Amino acid sequence: MKYPFIFGSVLVVALGIAFILSSISHVVEPVQAEPFKVSAVADTLPKGEFPFKKTDSEWKEILTAKEFRILREKGTELPYINEYHDFKGEGIYVCGACGQKLFSSKHKYDSGTGWPSYWRPISDSLVTELEDNSFFMTRTEIVCSNCGSHIGHVFDDGPRPTGLRYCMNSAALDFIPENELSSAQN
Repeated sequence: MKYPFIFGSVLVVALGIAFILSSISHVVEPVQAEPFKVSAVADTLPKGEFPFKKTDSEWKEILTAKEFRILREKGTELPYINEYHDFKGEGIYVCGACGQKLFSSKHKYDSGTGWPSYWRPISDSLVTELEDNSFFMTRTEIVCSNCGSHIGHVFDDGPRPTGLRYCMNSAALDFIPENELSSAQN
């Protein structure tokens, strides 16, 4: 091949465009009647293993369209323009679907990724890890252990002491300020 760098450059550009298009399909609300689904991911959620259950129509009654797309259809939101990526309040982050406590502001840090990141959940039992093989890669998906809603992914490039980065979607979380925690528990 006379110009191998051209072939390599074209391949890199093509892969980049494919990745961007697949990312946009999860960010932009679909126009068609049926929502965009990634079957490789949809099949990883264990059926009937979460104590808090609702049908899709019940979830749609209590969640916004964006929350439903992220929490129930395993979508994601754009980096840096989401509610909690740069939020500094003290308190607890709970599942946006069922309200289960998930993360403490004490474990939140700026990962530079544009999404809220934590180096650990409040307790390992509050989240469930699932294998996610979407978009030609293997990642570890994090779902709420109570309702099975998609919260984000965990990576092994976080700070000490765990070395983990729980990269979550703001739309999958609600925040309870520390001064409201005692009244929220009653």
